[in-house]
Amino acid sequence: MARGWESKSVEDQIDAADAAKEKRAELHLSAQQRERQARKQSLLLSRAQTLARLKAATNARYRSQLELALKHLEKQLSELD
Repeated sequence: MARGWESKSVEDQIDAADAAKEKRAELHLSAQQRERQARKQSLLLSRAQTLARLKAATNARYRSQLELALKHLEKQLSELD
């Protein structure tokens, strides 16, 4: 067996074990913790979308609106932490 193949197999096993640990940890979360985690993921996704739109925006008014939205999202994220 080639050495590269063997190390890749070990790496895949480690990744699978880590994924299983994360899955078990998620099962033990309370309803409130799961809701908070889902809210945080939603805010992070909205933040990423806003950043992408801000990067592509050329209109000054639209950019300022996106910047305000970004500040609002970041405030909400900081309140979750």
